Amino acid sequence: MKYETMLERFLGYVNFKSRSDVSSTTLPSTPEQKDFLRMLKGQLEELNLKDIVLNEENWFLTATLPANTDKPYDKIGFISHVDTADFNVEGISPRVIENYDGKDIVLNKEQNIVMTTEEFPNLHNYKGLTLITTDGTTLLGADDKAGITEIVEAVKYLSEHPEIEHGEIRIAFGPDEEIGRGADHFDAKGFATDYAYTMDGGVLGELQYESFNAAQITYKITGVSVHPGTAKGKMKNANMIAAELASLFPEKEVPEHTEGYEGFYLLHNMQARIEEAEMVYIIRDHDKEKFLARKKFAEEVAAKINEKYGNVVEYELYDQYYNMGDVIKEDKRCVDVAEQAIKNAGVTPIIIPIRGGTDGSKISYMGIPTPNIFVGGENFHGQYEFSCLEHMTKAADTIVEIAKLAKK
Repeated sequence: MKYETMLERFLGYVNFKSRSDVSSTTLPSTPEQKDFLRMLKGQLEELNLKDIVLNEENWFLTATLPANTDKPYDKIGFISHVDTADFNVEGISPRVIENYDGKDIVLNKEQNIVMTTEEFPNLHNYKGLTLITTDGTTLLGADDKAGITEIVEAVKYLSEHPEIEHGEIRIAFGPDEEIGRGADHFDAKGFATDYAYTMDGGVLGELQYESFNAAQITYKITGVSVHPGTAKGKMKNANMIAAELASLFPEKEVPEHTEGYEGFYLLHNMQARIEEAEMVYIIRDHDKEKFLARKKFAEEVAAKINEKYGNVVEYELYDQYYNMGDVIKEDKRCVDVAEQAIKNAGVTPIIIPIRGGTDGSKISYMGIPTPNIFVGGENFHGQYEFSCLEHMTKAADTIVEIAKLAKK
């Protein structure tokens, strides 16, 4: 299928600054996301979609492509997020490389920033294709503006080809996915689909319906600061206690030593001085029982330190999201439809767990099973991010094929 405005639309979206901000307490976390959503609302109106609503309480933009047949179809949805990750977004200048030669890519000659095939051997998979890269100083924002582009292009294609029968299709674009907040406010009851898909994956063919169970624990250590010349028997150095606390965690159960279904602990950030320290760990595991055991272990670490030094550690532990696979496995119709749609688009499905979470992790627990589908890009969240135009086209094809296959 042809999407003649795919590249132009994508370049327009990535040039629109919409980074989220974890330190903000507003919804959405940055005003630029509101501006982007308002612009998208205007584009959806130009496509003559129905029920277009930009909800200024949860800041989700929703719309409907009505069914064009009386035949029984599932009511389906497609979802993407408008915010981009915590990396420089000032002066995004995308480069379009047609018929890529498979060699190192000089992103920025002046600053000698090169995306090498030695460091990124996956580049060899894109020889002869069209790549969209950064100039080496910003992210691209394909996560998730590629997903938005593909949804809009696919819906546009379906509206222009009424000979393709489909049921009702709902779309939603929302804020603050990158900081884990946007889906907390999603109106699943109002969206009212049988199932949905986040277009928020990576490489060609990815289909993901299992995510981590996720929690965060914050340790606050209270030390005692005394002049070092008279500190014997009095000082409690929070720096050293924090280091000791960290040493109690399993050395190999960290992101840099795990893959697939293996869980981990990650010391996400830390601030420390003699009188006080704060350590933030995230806890991840696909398996529910192992996840519970990891949380218990994290609490026991604090107990051990308190037993040794007195009550110097307080902590706050809370769950962030759960493995959507535990919901979706009850009815895998949404996975089966997507897998066949990917095949119909001429792509080999790659069914793998997400080593993270998506908005679908939360939305699935709101009653709408929501797997995740590829958008055709790699190296997200940084200066080496890129998208492949031909693979974006395959993602849009997959959306169209899902619409065809979603029969009751």
